[in-house]
Amino acid sequence: MRIPATAAATALGGALLLGLGTIPAAQAAPADSAGCTTDVFGIAGKYGEFVLGDDVHSPDAEGAVAVGGNADFRGGFSVGNELSAAEVDALPDRATLVVRGDLVNDTSVTAVMKGNAVVGGKIRDRALEMHSGSSRQNAGLIDFEAEFAKLRSYSSALAAEPATDGATVQAAGTKLTLEGTDTTRNVFTVTADRLEQAKEIYLKVPSGSTTVVNVSGKTYDMAAAGTTGFFLSDGQGYVLDDKLQSASGGKVRSHLLWNFPEAGTITKNSHAAWPGSVLAPRAHLELGTAAPVNGSVWVASLHGSGGAETHHFPFSGCLPETGTTPSTDTTPSTDTTPSTDSTPSGSVTPSSESGTPSAESSQPAAPGTPAASSPAAETPEGDLASTGSSGTLPLAIGAAAVLAAGAGMVVVARRRSKRA
Repeated sequence: MRIPATAAATALGGALLLGLGTIPAAQAAPADSAGCTTDVFGIAGKYGEFVLGDDVHSPDAEGAVAVGGNADFRGGFSVGNELSAAEVDALPDRATLVVRGDLVNDTSVTAVMKGNAVVGGKIRDRALEMHSGSSRQNAGLIDFEAEFAKLRSYSSALAAEPATDGATVQAAGTKLTLEGTDTTRNVFTVTADRLEQAKEIYLKVPSGSTTVVNVSGKTYDMAAAGTTGFFLSDGQGYVLDDKLQSASGGKVRSHLLWNFPEAGTITKNSHAAWPGSVLAPRAHLELGTAAPVNGSVWVASLHGSGGAETHHFPFSGCLPETGTTPSTDTTPSTDTTPSTDSTPSGSVTPSSESGTPSAESSQPAAPGTPAASSPAAETPEGDLASTGSSGTLPLAIGAAAVLAAGAGMVVVARRRSKRA
């Protein structure tokens, strides 16, 4: 439902402009004039659920699902129904469902609606129901440890970005309002404690701009305050986000990223649809039993059932590319007086950072229990480096070597010409 906005923003937005580093053309989407890309998450960004350890879930993921541990879909599960043909073709081996460990169905159906399925371990006990593709066994299609090392590094680097000049975080009782005016990118910083005290969360940014909410803290429990709704606005009025309604036709939530670089556990309130994508590469995500995430999730482990689905609204915001250097034209967000926009009426345990299954996978963990894990090498953290576009430094060195060799050949040719 829409509520007319009654006050314009008073703070001017400063653009978060970051220089684009050299990247292999085959691995990254073209950058825009702000020095950013829409493909910064690489392989992980192509999946609506990208999980390092175990994924215990039912009944539905509208996008693609990749699980580095075991998948327990005993409540019945369907995958990939909302994917386009182009999105399926962009997946590794066109695999809409990837499970590196065991896939457990018991007597329930796991239906792969589009694309292929790749399972590394056993399928127990009922065969996959393939609607348009085929299934095969392969435990090595995706290197989950390498992809999550990139995600952790990028998450930490993104969290170090200062809040955009003019971005404000306003608290009024149990209402929390985040408001930014930059037409390119708005970065907010908020603690998990503060976020989980809000029963209603409001976000107001220009339509089409990218929003990053960096959330600090080891745990976030949306159920603590009983968060009931997320209200998004593009300046034309707030909309209670749901699958069939969202601000600016969904442009605000598709450009919204919640970044939890430190969290080990994230609990979503069952009764609140959560708009935007969730980057929490160290966390177990407890989705609850009702209400979806309207975006993608990249987490260490996951549990959800009932209406706790992941809806196919992939992240399409423009984020700093790998190897970029942030500008200094930013200042921390400030708390201000309560927003004057009208308010609608009525409206586990954390996983460790890797989860490689053994060659003979054991029985999947009980719901909500992360997979067993082993240490994984991480890329250095602290700057926006190497996520989705590997090979930047080798490419630059190789290019320099080629140029130097070419210059040498020219000098030799000129000397020979003079002697002749």
